Amino acid sequence: MNRRKFIGNTGVLGVAALLPLSSFSLINSPKYKMGYQLFSIRDEMAKDPKSTLTYLKGLGYEDFEIYGFDAESGSYYGYSSSDFKQLLDDLGLTVSSGHYNFSPYLDKTEDELKRFVDQCIDGAQTLKSDYITLPWLSPEQRTIDKYKLLSKKMNAIGEQITDAGLGFAYHNHGYEFENENGENGFDIIINETDPNLVKLQLDMYWIIHSSNYSPKELIRKQPKRYTMWHIKDMHKISRDYTELGNGSINYQEILPDPKESGLEYYYIEQGGNFTQNSMKSAATSAQYFKKNLQHYL
Repeated sequence: MNRRKFIGNTGVLGVAALLPLSSFSLINSPKYKMGYQLFSIRDEMAKDPKSTLTYLKGLGYEDFEIYGFDAESGSYYGYSSSDFKQLLDDLGLTVSSGHYNFSPYLDKTEDELKRFVDQCIDGAQTLKSDYITLPWLSPEQRTIDKYKLLSKKMNAIGEQITDAGLGFAYHNHGYEFENENGENGFDIIINETDPNLVKLQLDMYWIIHSSNYSPKELIRKQPKRYTMWHIKDMHKISRDYTELGNGSINYQEILPDPKESGLEYYYIEQGGNFTQNSMKSAATSAQYFKKNLQHYL
């Protein structure tokens, strides 16, 4: 779904906001492509991207979020950006967002950061993606002062990306919610970044794992800003990742209203801790999602 068409194509009755999640399937709720974050299957993508994408398509995945962009060569998984786009086109697949490694560039000069952003824009535009997402901060960047500096830099990054016709988003983990003398990084990010320039990618696993809020509560505070979701489950004992349906997160209860969220894309994800291997985990999660959750979205 093209983000520029989203508002016009998701006409949900106003009463939806008053209904429980289980009621969404009974009205004209938004419909989205089933998405997958390719980091979940990074071992297979490293070996054979074409066969891996073909396999994922067979499971019902249609849209992806990439990782691992090589800025200097402008490549993805060993393919030039144009060749990778051709591979996607040949398979009838799309990449709507990408996790781009901003972390090393946040401590570099303004010109170096701008150059990296331009490289990301070139890659994303070639793939016809709608979003460039900042996915991770190195441990030394997770202090209150650094979060405040990060927010200023993200406003600048967001302006540069927005001017290019794309969207920019920040992806949460758990470390943003760590309390430091009554402050935390997540509050700083949402309060000190411009909602028009910096959207939010809601990782529901990390919200349940590390924050004092539910996804619904966070969205209520920043409606229409959570344009993307990550949907993954939490192991009942270790609290590590696990396949959808095998863990402790009851998505029938915690899934927010997509309209209130401003949702445009979602991605199922499992960063590791596979029961058998990444291929079988992708299949297990797809089967559970299609049976139990897809009718909500």
